[in-house]
Amino acid sequence: MAQTLMIIDTDCGIDDALAILVALAAPNVKILGITCCFGNADVDNVCQNVLRVLSVCGQTQIPVFKGSAGPLVGAVKSLKDHFGTDGLGDVLEDRDSEIWKEQIQNEQAVQAMIRLINENQGEVSLIALGPLTNVALAVRLDPGLPQKLKDLYIMGGNMEGKGNVTPGAEFNFGMDAESAYVVLEEYTCKTHIATWEFTCRSKLSWEFFDELVNQDTSAARFIKKITSKCWAFSRDFGINKKDVFFGKGFVPYDAYAVAACVDSSVITESFESAVRVERQGELARGMMILDPSNTLNKGHRVFLMTKCDLRKFGLMLKKSLQLA
Repeated sequence: MAQTLMIIDTDCGIDDALAILVALAAPNVKILGITCCFGNADVDNVCQNVLRVLSVCGQTQIPVFKGSAGPLVGAVKSLKDHFGTDGLGDVLEDRDSEIWKEQIQNEQAVQAMIRLINENQGEVSLIALGPLTNVALAVRLDPGLPQKLKDLYIMGGNMEGKGNVTPGAEFNFGMDAESAYVVLEEYTCKTHIATWEFTCRSKLSWEFFDELVNQDTSAARFIKKITSKCWAFSRDFGINKKDVFFGKGFVPYDAYAVAACVDSSVITESFESAVRVERQGELARGMMILDPSNTLNKGHRVFLMTKCDLRKFGLMLKKSLQLA
């Protein structure tokens, strides 16, 4: 199997942590670097969270870069505490440590992303798991960057006009609508998107989650700890919601995008469409609009995931927590 060179851009919360573990466990993947962005927590917490994940599985040789602390335009919106104020459930003892600053690379995340892609032209898969600020800034500094990528995988956006941070927008796109717009207009490389609806409809059972985190490894114990007091991992979360996206089930949002890159057969159905991100309106800002008929006359379409092989995906998740 050919080796996949990967850069992960993340706002590392609990789901990002699991997604990173999936990439680390894949025998055919080499992670060139991990770039950090605000989102699930402020960018300093995100940097610490990535370093914690790498430390748990003894992969601290992978360079970590600090990136955008806020969106392309305007001030940072109130950060969502879906995964706690620190992004990892507010349960870790080293939350006030400053040691992490010595472990972060001096090179800024966007510059590192540009350099690593230019050094490995045509070979790098870029995985974007948070707000797309770093990714948008990279193409503005190097407009030819998309043509140098192998492909781009994004977790974010929505397909049906329903949001989870506003009535119309999914969290990652809603946190920086301008960057989402720039990326989906200017990254003309092959692009795959795991939308919010797709991930919610591909939920796993809580019985599976219990099997996953009760494996006797340091990675499994880490995930069990950071989910232990997080309200998003309550078995009753969403039980009274009537919408199809909610209800009982474990949804490791960002892991779907990484799994799709690691093994394309995990995604059993997808479709192509032109897309555009709305930047106007209090309710619609950040919404991803689909244009299957391409009335926009765009020269680029994206692949939108719709169905997942849950058995295969579950096996990948279990393997990812057997690292240490």
